[in-house]
Amino acid sequence: MKRSAIVIGSGFAGTAAATSLASKGFAVTMLEKNAEPGGRARVWRKDGFTFDMGPSFYWMPEVFSQYFEKFGAQVQDLYKLVRLDPSYQVVFAAGDGWQLPAGLDAMKRFFEGHEPGAGEALQRFMDEARIKYELGMNELVYRPSLSWMEYAHPGLIAGLLRTRVFSSLRTHVRKYFKHERIRQVMEFPVLFLGAAPQNTPALYSLMNYADMALGTWYPMGGMGSVVEAMQHVAKQKGVELRTGVTVERIIVTNGRATGVQTDHGPLSADVIVAAADYNHVEEQLLEPGHRSYSAAYWKGRTMAPSALMFYLGVDRRIPNVDHHTLFFDEPLDQHSADIYDDPRWPERPLFYTSCASKTDPTVAPAGMENLVILIPIATGLEDSEAMREHYYHVVMERMQRHTGVDLRPHVIVKRSYCINDLKDDYNSFRGNAYGLANTLRQTGPWRPQMKSRKVKDLYFAGQLTVPGPGVPPALISGQVVADLIDKEHPQRP
Repeated sequence: MKRSAIVIGSGFAGTAAATSLASKGFAVTMLEKNAEPGGRARVWRKDGFTFDMGPSFYWMPEVFSQYFEKFGAQVQDLYKLVRLDPSYQVVFAAGDGWQLPAGLDAMKRFFEGHEPGAGEALQRFMDEARIKYELGMNELVYRPSLSWMEYAHPGLIAGLLRTRVFSSLRTHVRKYFKHERIRQVMEFPVLFLGAAPQNTPALYSLMNYADMALGTWYPMGGMGSVVEAMQHVAKQKGVELRTGVTVERIIVTNGRATGVQTDHGPLSADVIVAAADYNHVEEQLLEPGHRSYSAAYWKGRTMAPSALMFYLGVDRRIPNVDHHTLFFDEPLDQHSADIYDDPRWPERPLFYTSCASKTDPTVAPAGMENLVILIPIATGLEDSEAMREHYYHVVMERMQRHTGVDLRPHVIVKRSYCINDLKDDYNSFRGNAYGLANTLRQTGPWRPQMKSRKVKDLYFAGQLTVPGPGVPPALISGQVVADLIDKEHPQRP
């Protein structure tokens, strides 16, 4: 008899889990509460503009290539990738930004031009970061992390002992570089992990290797092109996708997950994969006695940030911004404290802009730009239209100082998106945008586990479990949970 699985959620983790299980012989039904698949990577289109609603950085291209190759597909046959050069711009003051070139050799020359000896220091830093990246991507992240014993083998331990792992990334960076702007550039990539540089283990300098050595890429058409490619492959493998279906309860019979109750009726399966928000699944879809983690446990977690986002269609070209632009023209540590130490709306926020129309003419009408603005904020804040509008003017005035243009009269499409929307659309715990922060105490087996401790045949995938937040980790999470399920549920003769 063919094994059967239900996957809750069709984001990167859910689709990867569903496709991997289908390729292993499972009959898979993937359920999505929203009208279209993709989870946080959904696309919004209006009046000729196309906006990626969530992720916009395409890093670690080999993770995507390896994923599609598992199913007999090639990235180049599914969507076109372009390497960005400059990779991104960092704005340090109005009219004063660094455009960071593509490629490690170019970055070494760039750093050397600002700090004598920094080019050679970058090479030494990257030599170690490469070891961490290879260990991380080959030895660490493709494990279910149910026990520390999974990592107890000589090759991995010897590799880690060759590198700095447990000091903070900030301390690690400052051993190599003195120039404050270079330090900020080196600390930036870990913001994708949802923790401050001073609280992120130096292990994650592997993100610098992903950034500078492997590059920043863009899939033409936007991240929605990747979602479409994943859904295409999932369908080819036999996954049945049902959108507009809300899971109301996980059915547990004699301690086993045997199906789900939806707003369209019950469905049964041999295994359930919850790739929706982990906290929501436990708190809302399971009875108290079936929950692995208490409310006190969740309250004590360090969350990655939420976000206030604006999707803007602008009826003119925007000067002095690149495809990706980071506005570091205010103190990072103060904004970080407003997120992690004393959660509140930031007084002087840093922010990020994506302007994909700089690279891709299909995402905006001719002569116009699609602009996405993202302000990282603490989770659990009170979200109101008045607060959104206040920050809209804060960032637009900062952009005016940098670009010399007040874009507000040129905005012909406008939409905001924040904590309340994240809760409504994704059942997001405390309105988080990225999941759990990758702090040392929330790494590996210390994260919420992929396998329920209380209910057999119930598994989890996504940004609140291993390996962590971000698109490549979510893609890996789905594959790892599928391998675990296949191992624990062998095909019946």
